[in-house]
Amino acid sequence: MNAKYITTPGGEKLAILPASEFEDLRDALAHATAMAGYRAGREEALSLEEADALIAAPTPLAFWRAKRGMTQAALAKAAGTTQPHVADLESGKHGGSLEIMARIAKALKVKVDDLVDEN
Repeated sequence: MNAKYITTPGGEKLAILPASEFEDLRDALAHATAMAGYRAGREEALSLEEADALIAAPTPLAFWRAKRGMTQAALAKAAGTTQPHVADLESGKHGGSLEIMARIAKALKVKVDDLVDEN
C-alpha cells in the first residue's frame, strides 16, 4: 500500500491513498459487509441461475416479483397500487416514485436498491 501519512494541525493522523487503492479497499469493505450480512441471514444469496435470470429480466422488479412467486395483482395489492402500474414498472415503461418503490420493496422483502436497474 502506498499511503502517505500526514498530521492535521489538530493532531489527527490521516492517510492519503492513491484513488485505485482507495477503491480496492472500499470494494473489499463492501464485500466483507455483504458476506457478514449473508452469514447473519440479513442478505439473500442468489444461485448462478437466479443471477442469470436477474440479468436477463427486463427490470429487477420483474425478477424479484417472479422469484417471490407473486402475481402482479398480488404485488399491487400489497403495495397499494394497481396491477397496470406494476406492469408498467416491470416493463421499464416508467419509473415509480420513491414512496411506491419503498412499498413494493417492503412487499417483496428486498431493499429499494435491489429494484434499481443500474444500467
